[in-house]
Amino acid sequence: MAPRIPRLGRHRAVQAGAVAAVLCALLTWWLAAPEGTPSPSGRMSIATGTPSGVYAKYGAMLKDDLARDLPALDVRVRHSQGSLDNLRQVASGEADFAIATADAVATYLDGGRPGAGRLRACARLYDDYIHLVVREDARVRSVRDLKGLKVGVGADGSGVQLIARRLLRAGEVDFERDITPVRAGINTLPQLLRDGGVDAFFWSGGLPTVSLRALSERLPVRLVPLDDMIAPLRRLGGDEARHYRAAMMPVDAYPKANATEAVKTIAVANLLITTDRAAAELTEGVTRTVIRSRDRIGQEVHAAQLVDLRTAVFTDPLPLHAGARRYYVSGKP
Repeated sequence: MAPRIPRLGRHRAVQAGAVAAVLCALLTWWLAAPEGTPSPSGRMSIATGTPSGVYAKYGAMLKDDLARDLPALDVRVRHSQGSLDNLRQVASGEADFAIATADAVATYLDGGRPGAGRLRACARLYDDYIHLVVREDARVRSVRDLKGLKVGVGADGSGVQLIARRLLRAGEVDFERDITPVRAGINTLPQLLRDGGVDAFFWSGGLPTVSLRALSERLPVRLVPLDDMIAPLRRLGGDEARHYRAAMMPVDAYPKANATEAVKTIAVANLLITTDRAAAELTEGVTRTVIRSRDRIGQEVHAAQLVDLRTAVFTDPLPLHAGARRYYVSGKP
């Protein structure tokens, strides 16, 4: 039979346990939050993209990390048609944060669309790469060869359709007369290519896009180089063109896509955006999680490996939100 603990000893043991619990809670709080920064609470939403796209996967994983870092916050993920739709949702207050390409942001600003002046950035994330996907035996070798074909151009309100329209115009292909535009997104375009519903389709996303890799493993496909469109794009003018840069899609992005060398294409940066209505402590906390979560999210969303503290502050054409700026100058990783 175990010896009976004296009453005084039990009382002191309870006290010691309570003190230990308080110290543990204080230590957890100190490690989780920067000194002097209140932990944000309430509900917030992030507009991402179509369910099978990179935006949606990134947003879902970011939600999990926000739940860990900001436990008092109820985070909701909203699906959308893509960048332009995301900008509309944030500007209108339907969503608090969103992901959008820099060229789509420039288009929204230049068009003076509702709420454009209130838009702010939290971070530059990763780059989207422009894909033009065709069957391996297709005669298409350039955007100019799309005349007379059924072409998937992305859903209305998507960043994909935005760049598809520009690329077609740069290639002197009329959107309405020279092709049959199929306004669909990445959730349906691979199946349409397999079934003959489209002859080619555009996509703008991080590398690799899982649904495209799956398509290349089921159907012999090819990625059409787009580097010849950079100069014509810039000749079109507008602030949007300066956000496009030459890029290479490595062979291992889509190893079954019948490419023996890297595919020359065009890339554009993605930004995490909000508005000046977002509280500084909330934006600071979200930005911190975005930077800290890079390696974990990058294990499944490979594009997220490119999120970098050194480049995250370059959010042209949007200024940084005050809360995000506070995080970057704090010096605390």
